[in-house]
Amino acid sequence: MTLLMYAVSPAQAQPLPSPTIAWKVCPENAKVQCGTMKVPVDWANPAGPATTLTIARRPATDPAHRIGALLVNPGGPGGSAVDFTFDATGFFGEQVRKQFDIVGMDPRGVGRSSPVLCSQDLVDEKPSPLVETPTQYAALMDYNRRLAADCASRTGPVFAHVDTASVVRDVDAVRVALGEEKISFYGASYGSLIGEQYAESFPARLRALVLDGVMDHSANIGVFLVQETDAAQDSFREFVAWCARDTRCVLRGQNIYQLWAGLMARARAGTLQNPTDPPEKLTPAGLSAAAFAAFYEPQWYSFAYYLKDAAGLKPKVRRPDPVQVDIVDHSFPAVICSDWHMPINGFPDLHRRLTILAGRAPQMLASPLALAATVGCLGWPNFPPNPQHRFVAPPGLPPVLLIGSRHDPATAYAWAQRMTQQFGPAGNLLTYEGWGHVVYNRSPCVAANADKYLISLVRPAAGATCPPVEPQPFGVG
Repeated sequence: MTLLMYAVSPAQAQPLPSPTIAWKVCPENAKVQCGTMKVPVDWANPAGPATTLTIARRPATDPAHRIGALLVNPGGPGGSAVDFTFDATGFFGEQVRKQFDIVGMDPRGVGRSSPVLCSQDLVDEKPSPLVETPTQYAALMDYNRRLAADCASRTGPVFAHVDTASVVRDVDAVRVALGEEKISFYGASYGSLIGEQYAESFPARLRALVLDGVMDHSANIGVFLVQETDAAQDSFREFVAWCARDTRCVLRGQNIYQLWAGLMARARAGTLQNPTDPPEKLTPAGLSAAAFAAFYEPQWYSFAYYLKDAAGLKPKVRRPDPVQVDIVDHSFPAVICSDWHMPINGFPDLHRRLTILAGRAPQMLASPLALAATVGCLGWPNFPPNPQHRFVAPPGLPPVLLIGSRHDPATAYAWAQRMTQQFGPAGNLLTYEGWGHVVYNRSPCVAANADKYLISLVRPAAGATCPPVEPQPFGVG
């Protein structure tokens, strides 16, 4: 599969304009500077319509020893790099903050950068991705088409150009505006894909690259579905194993697999209440998604309470209803469906694939992230402009540090291994032998290795690992 990154190759592309950013103090944080800049909606047509990017910069606290700019992205897709920059003091180590300007650009279509906007009511209509009948398949196709049309009408021309390849061009425009010959980059989760594609297109402009929770953009639909679902199921097993060894698990001593099977049966029957928002009912997909979200941190303690409440083992407490708005930022499907080609050949093909996944993952059924990239894009109006391809390390690429969590529920550890292979001699994988998704700020060992690399460009030895850190309840440890 070939990558359509530009209408012309980078070498043939028209020269970048000379962008500028007018910095001012951010209203949200007086220690951070904010600014905007214009870039082409379509980089193949620089003279065409423009879109606005919003950027935040937290200046190095030790200017005399400043190394340069560290551009950051927290992933999603849909996470705000501007907000990530605001919160950098709680994420990055002190020495990194001393020696780098930390710069976050909200990617086009996200947050403060011309966000993808959609009807809240339509977003809330989303049908279950666990499609069971041809009628449900047709309804899902229709829903996706209606959602895409609604979002496109509310968002404007940028809606068709929110792919990561376009974001990479924006990143380099920001580099130019910053006046930096080279940048360092930290990409978490989906932000790792931005880092990978920037490395591919602009290797000479990179000083250092850290990828934490690594995306593998070479995975075809079969590999993507199976490895993502295996990762989610592995995290479920790890949760069960933790509950058996930690006396603070409120389900300790119970058969969690049996309890889960009962909850799934009630979800299929339409009688399972959401314990955090009764009387809302949970579907099987909703129950699986709740587990998936809990495994990110992982939030095993609270998830055990969640299951106990769902099973009716103690009185439920109704939480206040969320505030509803008419229009909502909803960039996830627009970006995913621009970056991934996941062809499904009708309901029989999807049914076959879901059956295989449920057999591999009897508790999780399928990875919610994998479903979002497959059934969530069925009927999407355009072929993705930035489909998968194998990464080919270009000449001039600096040493790269990849961080993989052994029990990552969202970006399978196998992806970090495979991307390390694709980077070749430039790639170096640091394995965290624990749990969760994105681990820089969860493991002192990982943070120390990443900081040393960012500051001195010294990476850990080949095959290096960091020990697991047992998750703690919020407010403990």
